[in-house]
Amino acid sequence: MNILLVTDSYPPEIRSAAHLMQELAEELFREKHVVTVVTCYPRHNLAGGSTQAKFDEVLVENGVNVVRVDALPVHNIAFILRGIAQLLMPGRFIKSIRKLKSKKIDIVIVYSPPLTLAKVGKFVKEKYGAKFILNIQDIFPQNAIDLGIIKNRLLISMFEGIEFRAYRSADKIAVHSRGNKLFLINKKFQPEEKVEVLHNWIDPLPYISARRTGSFREKYGLQGKFIFLFAGVIGPSQGLEFLIQTAALLKENQDIRFLIVGDGMQKNKLMKSVVEQKLNNVIFQPFVVQSEYPLLVKDADAGLVCLSSMNKTPVVPGKVLGFMAAGLPVLALLNKESDGHILIKDAQCGYAAVSNDPQEAARIILSMHTEKNLIQLGANGFNYLLKNFTKEICIKQLEGMF
Repeated sequence: MNILLVTDSYPPEIRSAAHLMQELAEELFREKHVVTVVTCYPRHNLAGGSTQAKFDEVLVENGVNVVRVDALPVHNIAFILRGIAQLLMPGRFIKSIRKLKSKKIDIVIVYSPPLTLAKVGKFVKEKYGAKFILNIQDIFPQNAIDLGIIKNRLLISMFEGIEFRAYRSADKIAVHSRGNKLFLINKKFQPEEKVEVLHNWIDPLPYISARRTGSFREKYGLQGKFIFLFAGVIGPSQGLEFLIQTAALLKENQDIRFLIVGDGMQKNKLMKSVVEQKLNNVIFQPFVVQSEYPLLVKDADAGLVCLSSMNKTPVVPGKVLGFMAAGLPVLALLNKESDGHILIKDAQCGYAAVSNDPQEAARIILSMHTEKNLIQLGANGFNYLLKNFTKEICIKQLEGMF
């Protein structure tokens, strides 16, 4: 089949969504599909922090046709500017798609966020007769409303209109957990047969082949420390202020360190808070390239994921899968609605708590620091992942929607 994948993020950007989409595109190519990716020209979260690198606008990468669109930036900018950029993005994508030599597109898969790209899926569906699959990661605008990012009633109504039209135009809506499916059915009134659970996936092989070398411990000056690793986007949804509050309660413990690797609009604010409180147990570092990420994870003692308690949707942080693939025990500090609580319990791979009680979080962290069963928890997570979340399993399920 001729498949068009629409996403705002794709390598060389260092983002979990980018690599998720790359794995999808390349696995579909291996399954003998003709795959074209239309994505934004990469400007942020590049290896080494470079913003001056140049990339071909059209290129074949590992058998996948990649078209990079010169759209306005949407990362690490003010919310108003991001909103404007996301509203304009579909027009730029559609313009590039019109130039494609292909006269046939059987399937169009749109990755959201941003939800505005659903307009591209609708265009391709109508022009080419393609089946439109909308992959929803964050339920927007509900998540932005819950976090207080969008308060104006006119803006809320506008974005809810975009949401309604996006769901209506899609043939299938894929969500990454059962709770998200029920949310769309019960709160957004979507037909049950239209919404399918498609778990996020991961390729465990890079983690299986990686060995703990201590290179990142040495690089960051963390030899001999018990490391809780958070790696990913540092934004309002993650609610890392809660982690800083928890770290402050543990600042006298000389063994535990919280390593935060990533970038995002909240990073500078959090770094300032750490300096003001004189916390030497919180360390910030930039993104690492994807090829080195398994080595970074292997150097940690526990994986940490965090979501603000203000979230009211069942979102599950995708970084959990990397920790499970590496055999790390997981500490999940999440909003009470997150399906991550169920995942941690079912996999028996760590501990989950609601992210509104720093004292309780600190208690769990101290318990994990001294627990003798962490290796078994990590093994449980790894085995659970092999049965449920490999890219072969999940992408075969996606092909079933074709």
